[in-house]
Amino acid sequence: MSAAERGRRQLHLNLFMLSTGHHEASWRHRDASPQLAADFRYYKRMAQLAEQAKMDSIFIAEKYRLNKMTKYRVIPQLEAFTMQAALAAVTEKIGLTVTASTTYNEPYHIARKFASLDHISGGRAAWNIVTSTGDATARNFGRERHLDHSLRYERAHEFVEAAVRLWTGWAEDALLIDQEAGLYADMSRIKAADYEGKHLSVAGPLNLPRSPQAVPVLVQAGSSEDGRSFAARWAELVFTAQPSIESAIAFYADLKGRLKAWGRNEEQLKILPGLIPFIGDSEAEAKEKERELNELSVSDYGLYNLSALLQTDLSDCPLDGPLPYERLPAPEQVQGQQARFQLYVNLAREEKLSIRELIIRTAGGRGHFTVAGTPIQIADTMQRWLEAGAADGFNLMPPLLPSGLEDFVSKVVPELQNRGIYRTEYSGNTLREHLGLTGMSAPQPV
Repeated sequence: MSAAERGRRQLHLNLFMLSTGHHEASWRHRDASPQLAADFRYYKRMAQLAEQAKMDSIFIAEKYRLNKMTKYRVIPQLEAFTMQAALAAVTEKIGLTVTASTTYNEPYHIARKFASLDHISGGRAAWNIVTSTGDATARNFGRERHLDHSLRYERAHEFVEAAVRLWTGWAEDALLIDQEAGLYADMSRIKAADYEGKHLSVAGPLNLPRSPQAVPVLVQAGSSEDGRSFAARWAELVFTAQPSIESAIAFYADLKGRLKAWGRNEEQLKILPGLIPFIGDSEAEAKEKERELNELSVSDYGLYNLSALLQTDLSDCPLDGPLPYERLPAPEQVQGQQARFQLYVNLAREEKLSIRELIIRTAGGRGHFTVAGTPIQIADTMQRWLEAGAADGFNLMPPLLPSGLEDFVSKVVPELQNRGIYRTEYSGNTLREHLGLTGMSAPQPV
């Protein structure tokens, strides 16, 4: 009996590729290959493995700065557009998600790059929309300070609206390609963007014809109030950090509940919490893998990152003492990742963690849900989240690459398929088809 015949909800899976893995100490593990962090063949192998497992997409993050903590962790990651364009040539079905900032780019430039990637890949492009963080990033683009949180999101709304106008400016029948008459395009079927906003101005039209998806799948990962409002209007796929099924259920209900205000329905948005799986043939083996990576962590690295995230210098605090809650800024004053700030503070308070324990607790996944167990236990957990209304699938974040991906594909994926909650074959060619977004309009300008 097929999954469709069983009428079961289907899990969506995205692979988040990050150098040697998502655990901060992964590069130190004996099975890691940090020397390959800038080698395209390394990522090609993982992308093809993810496609073999019929995953919806592969995701590449993008940062525009280098900090001193590179001393303690492998950072190199090839530029996302270049990488995904190359991966498009060595894959056939899997979606290709690229991170691009609305703060340090311009709509015409980004719209053209995504239209190109969508053409190159035959309709598999997705845009992870970010607003970036930190003054260090700003200085790399000739600015003294990073934009305030609310202004970043104002600009992001304008940016996406302008980009959508550019992508949809070419009608499906704009290309005539009449060689005998000497007519390539019907200019009456090509409209300029003519966008004028508070932060941005874009004329258009785009100098590329409509791509297979017209608009790439729009992805978002912020969980602050501004981030949720943005996602409700624009996002079709949301990556989120939720440390428990309870927090995931609350987030899922809140975000899906916001869609109606924008004339959207719940099927037009898929929510994928991050999942950090430690996989073993026994639960004890899985927990030993987790312990082994945690013991490779460098305290100075964790303390620096925690201080940066909390916007508070913790270097004078005892590692085995609590967070200095009285010194922390209010969440709305945080100019970086407000939702992640609140997540870390809540974790420390609710679990009564010391600074050292908080560093270890977040070393593997930066606040994402972590599970250590057998393939059956991990599949049980994923199915429980799906059926409880906590997720439409997961953003897979193996703690150690490539071995963590290999284990997941060979051991967990067959278990999910046997339960009828995960595809055994692709049913379409575009990422929109994989996500069940066909027949629905991409979010449109108001």
